Amino acid sequence: MASNDLEAPDKDKAPLTPEGMAAEWAAMPDIVDESSETEANIDRLMTQDEIDTMLGFSIGDDGRGGRNGIQAIVDSGSVTYERLPMLEIIFERLVRLLSTSLRNLFSDNVEVTLEGIRSVRFGDYINSISLPAMLAVFRAEEWDNFGLVTIESALTYSVLDTMLGGKRGQAASRVDGRPFTSIEMSLLRRVIGVVLGDAEAAFRPLSPVNFKIDRIESNPRFVSISRPANAAIRVELRFDMEGRGGSLHLLLPYATIEPIRELLLESFMGEKLGRDPIWENHLATEVWQADVPVRCVLHECTMPLKRVMKLEIGDTLMFDARPDSVASLRCGDFIVSEGRIGRVDDKIAVQVVSPLRRSKTTMAAFDTSHLNPAS
Repeated sequence: MASNDLEAPDKDKAPLTPEGMAAEWAAMPDIVDESSETEANIDRLMTQDEIDTMLGFSIGDDGRGGRNGIQAIVDSGSVTYERLPMLEIIFERLVRLLSTSLRNLFSDNVEVTLEGIRSVRFGDYINSISLPAMLAVFRAEEWDNFGLVTIESALTYSVLDTMLGGKRGQAASRVDGRPFTSIEMSLLRRVIGVVLGDAEAAFRPLSPVNFKIDRIESNPRFVSISRPANAAIRVELRFDMEGRGGSLHLLLPYATIEPIRELLLESFMGEKLGRDPIWENHLATEVWQADVPVRCVLHECTMPLKRVMKLEIGDTLMFDARPDSVASLRCGDFIVSEGRIGRVDDKIAVQVVSPLRRSKTTMAAFDTSHLNPAS
């Protein structure tokens, strides 16, 4: 048995050779370490750092609060809102207007391109602004809400260098560590005014609106025009001025454009689904020429059904009406006018004595009554 192999060797036996010792060790049964097997079957516990990383509560290496793990998955589907076809047409028109306006302002050729239109969360956009930057809060008076214009640092110094007579073809010098001077803010305010003025002209065919500059800030914390989690539309415009330039962002919260959302959903300007002016004119002409039966009712009375069933030829029904009483002229179930009964030659005639009663039911009320018959 195997247990005999483990006993002390007999003194009378001859000593084993190395080959015999190896064979004897090979014949011994394997000894299983139960403690190591138990540890292998137990799942390893996660540390607190690993749990935070998986849930997305750890701060990224860049120190700016970047999320990862489950939180990154949640934030990745931040804004998936409907496309607004008319908004793309409006900003394409804004690009054409700015190309002319900025050329007149700078007395130089300025190429304006539309980089893209996308939906973002307001808080994410504010955190992504790189300083220094010029931020202008404007108010849309007709829509009773606010928007934001952001001029990035590269465009800021390019505009200042161009308007103050810098040499062409050279990159604008960047001076960090100081706030903008009053002269620089005044020049940038003119540029923002031109952009907002052309934006008004771009929106005018769809919905007239006035954009008024409310304030200008250089710190993103002071431009809270919406909640951080609210969605907004970011429009990026690229300005190129002979080797100099940068990007300008126009941010419109969805709450700002909500009053004209139905108009922005149209595929082209003035779209009216389901309407054809030619067919409407033809239908109106045919309606005016249609024959309509008109009844003249002198009097109406109510009587029990058993009396109606006993009526015989020669019975007389008494009407509460006199010969000069006014009869009602009816078209279907509607009373259109009143008149007096008379005679013209051998025909009975009715003289209209009151104007026509026009129906007070509008087409909208008519459609609503058909959609909600219970009401």
